[in-house]
Amino acid sequence: MSRFAILLLVWGSVCTWGHAQAPSGKKQLTIDDLVRWKSIEDPLISADGRFVCWRQHPEEGDDTLGLWDATTRQRRLFARGDRAAFSADSRWLAFRLTAPADSVRAWKKRDLPRKKWPKDTLALLDLHSGELTRVPGVKRFAMPDKYGGWVAIWYEPDNQRDTTHNGSNKKKESRENGSRFELRALAGGAGVVLDYVTDWQLAEEAPVLLYHTSGDDSVVQRGVWLLDLRRPDPQPRPLWRTSIAKAEFKRLTLDKQGRAAAFLLQLDTTGASVKPWALALYRNGQDSATIIADTAASFLPEGWQLSTDERLRFSDAGDRLLFGIKRVPPQQDTSLLEEEIAQVEVWTWKDPMIYPQQNVRKERELKRSYEVLYQLDADRFVPLADTALPEVALTPDLAGRWAIGWNEWPYFHRVSWEGFPSAKDIYRIDLETGARHLVAREVRANVHISPAGKYALWYHVADTAWYACALADGSVRQLTTNELSAFYDELNDRPMHPRPYGSAGWTEGDRRVVLYDRYDLWEIDPSGQAPARRLTRGRESRMSYRVVDLDRERHFLDERLLLRMFDEQSKGSGYAWLSPKDEAPQVAVFDGHYWFGTRVLKAKNAERLVFTKENYQVFPDLRYAGPDFAEAKQVSHANPRQKDFRWGTIELVEWTSLDGQKLQGLLVKPEDFDPNMKYPLLVNFYERSSQTLNRHRRPYAHRSTINYPLYISKGYVIFNPDIPYKVGYPGQSCYDAVMSGVRMLIDKGFVDKERIGVQGHSWGGYQVAYLLTRTNLFRCAEAGAPVVNMFSAYGGIRWGSGLSRMFQYERTQSRIGGTIWEYPLRYLENSPLFFLDRVTTPVLILHNDKDGAVPWYQGIEYYIGLRRLGKPAWLLNYNGEPHWPLKLPNRKDFQTRMAQFFDHYLLDAPMPQWMERGVPAWEKGIRQGLEAVKE
Repeated sequence: MSRFAILLLVWGSVCTWGHAQAPSGKKQLTIDDLVRWKSIEDPLISADGRFVCWRQHPEEGDDTLGLWDATTRQRRLFARGDRAAFSADSRWLAFRLTAPADSVRAWKKRDLPRKKWPKDTLALLDLHSGELTRVPGVKRFAMPDKYGGWVAIWYEPDNQRDTTHNGSNKKKESRENGSRFELRALAGGAGVVLDYVTDWQLAEEAPVLLYHTSGDDSVVQRGVWLLDLRRPDPQPRPLWRTSIAKAEFKRLTLDKQGRAAAFLLQLDTTGASVKPWALALYRNGQDSATIIADTAASFLPEGWQLSTDERLRFSDAGDRLLFGIKRVPPQQDTSLLEEEIAQVEVWTWKDPMIYPQQNVRKERELKRSYEVLYQLDADRFVPLADTALPEVALTPDLAGRWAIGWNEWPYFHRVSWEGFPSAKDIYRIDLETGARHLVAREVRANVHISPAGKYALWYHVADTAWYACALADGSVRQLTTNELSAFYDELNDRPMHPRPYGSAGWTEGDRRVVLYDRYDLWEIDPSGQAPARRLTRGRESRMSYRVVDLDRERHFLDERLLLRMFDEQSKGSGYAWLSPKDEAPQVAVFDGHYWFGTRVLKAKNAERLVFTKENYQVFPDLRYAGPDFAEAKQVSHANPRQKDFRWGTIELVEWTSLDGQKLQGLLVKPEDFDPNMKYPLLVNFYERSSQTLNRHRRPYAHRSTINYPLYISKGYVIFNPDIPYKVGYPGQSCYDAVMSGVRMLIDKGFVDKERIGVQGHSWGGYQVAYLLTRTNLFRCAEAGAPVVNMFSAYGGIRWGSGLSRMFQYERTQSRIGGTIWEYPLRYLENSPLFFLDRVTTPVLILHNDKDGAVPWYQGIEYYIGLRRLGKPAWLLNYNGEPHWPLKLPNRKDFQTRMAQFFDHYLLDAPMPQWMERGVPAWEKGIRQGLEAVKE
């Protein structure tokens, strides 16, 4: 057992329930339990609906792959399995087997080079016979999901066959020149084995392989090859062969049926810094591929080249090819030494994008590509995008006559104070000629093209209305009004235009678009010929309906829709079906669980569904049923040991805020709760959380907040209140909601008012810091990544995105509603830093030095201010971590220290050494100070 684990065990033994007795036979959760608890990941259902597969993932330890047979109701588990895929005929399951986690740790401790670690194994399971075949040394595999019978296996370089007749050079050559590739016939027929493969691509709907070899010409010639397994005697067809050692091939692409292939190549022998890439195309019936575009192409502006950063893409019909071009990047003057080059950032007030954002997006901008469409039959290139119109959207199948494009650069500088979406000019583009036509100017919206390419659709935030443009003639029509319904966020309490509830999608042929309001679905005719039709009746009962996408490959809405149902008041949920003949949705299931924890999976060829249901006590294991959701069978059983721990209960509470508003919140109580006893209370919040009443909270070493089951198992009560905000007064709004809710609980008699703690992160951390300047009710507090000085934060940078922070205060979450020059008093009154002399509560601060959201000097200002005033304060900085600790050791450490902090003040646990004496810089990472202070 590690020293860290021993410390946690010892600490857990002294942190017993101080105010309530433990239920007999039940255990208290520990930090080690949090990281060993399993989540369900990557669920799959076979096309015939008989088999379900999933991955059980603990944060520490090995994954387990699960398989369930609906016919036999049998469950099989495979240690260290992941990346599973069913064959199209539902006969086979392929998955990866990895090395044990403890073995990997041992190799790391021995400093064994990664190339010497044992390689992954491919497992092929015959689902009919149960026979398992292991294929060692596999780098990558693919199981086609549109046609059965084959699995593609790409081996690690060490598995290259010795075709050189020179065993001494075998490994060196294989590493430099690719590795063995196999198309294995799963039924046992003749397969294909190829050597020196460096890249490959399978067609989506046909057994056709496009691959690139890079071997010694005496063994395997360099080039690109096509292998069509539909032929009676399939043989590799050379599409391009070369003896140039430095030849490169990229972006191998097939159309869906394998009838056409495209790739980029460069055959330069001069070593030029700018490589002369060309685009090659092959179509069935040709002897080989031919170059259709190179550096001399007429559509290339001077100083531009074909882009290897943009993927190639065929239309579904195979008659169009989309590719990218880009500017040749600026070249460094090689006549200068590095120390002779000035390194300076030049920030100008006219920059559309401030310099920190340019830095963040530098690689993206250097790789920015502009789309060109090639019409195969007409042999015509149609440039679609350029610097004047950098963004383009086409239909998913690349069909139709029209595309849309937009340019946000003339207005992008306003993002610094307005936020997103940015304003933009919107165009329609003729795919036959490339001609552009302005549709709308300076629209703050995100714009989308309909699946059939007949309309552009957007929601204009300033108008709180949806618009559609008929791309054939460019006419623009307003689709919604506020008299019809409120299609904007009715609960928006930020000083910004409210955002929309969104779109469900389009009906076949773009005849109708289905839009959401807060509760209902509305069917809108984009041509304006038919009146809007309300498909559901949720507003009257405060029941919201949303469409579930059961087929992500289908671009139009099905005639029969599966709908999610959510009751705003009770927080109950479920599913209903809606058909064109239905006057109202037909409820399939509805109760006090949360049914939307994972995406509903439907078998491709059967009426069988996989889904989850959960609540505070019920883990979201996978379940299996027909479309009526009746007699559902539990498929997975990831955490059977949950029954051994003190779990508690959750309920919805209501009260009246200090400003008179009716509010809701979550109250979590320990197991065997006794209303006649006094319990320590932890208050945890962000904005609104009551809608998560029926969500399951699994044990997990969270990056920023308390884990509810962990603290409940110790005997805490937890309160999470909803907070509505008044623009200009976010701190006061928090005070009115939180303090009224806490007083309500104290009045009920089961809260020990001398043992109340508070915890929040980011926006929650700010609110905690504000509360401590207004009340001494809390005995201790943890504030993560808090803004304490809105003046300095207003002028700061969100280093993760490079954005100015102005918009956050003027328009979004911080809710000040204007600039520091317009409302200086609002910034002052809402900045805890200027009122730290009023604080009496000990504070634990978490703020990391690579925080990309809240500048970490905010945490420093908080700590330094409290320290100067002689207030008890501790600052945790996990070096190199962003807005929250992400690395597991750091998350475990944070959860441990936070629990020790709260347990000391609220459960009378001994003070740990790090709180008493700190951890000096020369002891960092050596002595963690987690032991209790010795008496």
